Amino acid sequence: MHVIRGLHNLTAAHRGCVATIGNFDGVHRGHQAILEQCREHSARLNAPLTVVVFEPQPREFFAGDQAPPRLTRLREKVRLLRDHGAEQVLCLPFNDTLRSLTGREFIDQVLIEGLGVKHLVVGDDFRFGCDRLGDFNLLEAVGRDHHFGVEHTRTFKLDDERVSSTRVRTLLASGNFDAVARLLGRPYSLHGRVVRDQQLGRTIGVPTANLPLLPQPLTLRGVFAVVAELASGQRYPAVANVGFRPTVGAERPTLEVHLLEFSGDLYGQRLTVYPCARLRGEVKFDDLEALKTQIEHDQARARRYFAAADAGCMNSLPLASAPLGRETASSDFSSADDAADANDG
Repeated sequence: MHVIRGLHNLTAAHRGCVATIGNFDGVHRGHQAILEQCREHSARLNAPLTVVVFEPQPREFFAGDQAPPRLTRLREKVRLLRDHGAEQVLCLPFNDTLRSLTGREFIDQVLIEGLGVKHLVVGDDFRFGCDRLGDFNLLEAVGRDHHFGVEHTRTFKLDDERVSSTRVRTLLASGNFDAVARLLGRPYSLHGRVVRDQQLGRTIGVPTANLPLLPQPLTLRGVFAVVAELASGQRYPAVANVGFRPTVGAERPTLEVHLLEFSGDLYGQRLTVYPCARLRGEVKFDDLEALKTQIEHDQARARRYFAAADAGCMNSLPLASAPLGRETASSDFSSADDAADANDG
């Protein structure tokens, strides 16, 4: 797998490919179908499969914090694209220079001069170039003149509905991790390396593995029953908080994970976290003692959930189809606050 950062890093070895263009956020089953379609032409033409992505994603460039939250970081996206057959990823910086290109300039600079594309697969509603004036018809016309094929992607549906990143985000916000896994073709997960933080969890008897998150809108926010997987492949039931830890006034989002059946040092290790069920939204408590009481309640709920799901073997993830029903909690927070938090980000 070759990751090429910017047009200036393209070489002759990267030219002559089958290409597709898009955000590929989440690399869900719809994206996987596109990659399969590309692989067919890649084999026919004996040409490498190249995926063109943008960083930041165009909607992030234009909308900033109002853009939809990401399902996957770039690192994870590249890994998933590789796993589904991509041999090259061209990552273009989406900036004023790129956005100012006309549709024809984009085709000339990126597809013809840059990649020497042999075949292109994009959605028939794909728009590009300054003011989004470039379209599928322009690609077809230029392709005929420059002898590369252009075809539209095949729509992939589940339950008679198109699979999309937006649909995945909606299901995540609703706590339906089972349906999310069906759309992704794998369980949804968060990844990162454990870092040293304030270590407040230790002071209240709840040590946590802290994984910093990018300062972007959060796909998930709240407290969840999760399965934590170490780099060794060992899995543990756990409770995780995703957000800004309002009780301690954190400025950056963090994924905090308390492993229920583990003791040891995790600093520096990579961790994969699989959310299984949503327990509640983030709450600001009056003091650390109140927070500790609520955390103990969350742990008890998570233990009951995993026990009821017969999840003694963590290889089979017990994914819920809805948030866990409300129980009497040690903190006083309203259903309205919790519901609002479920859709935050």
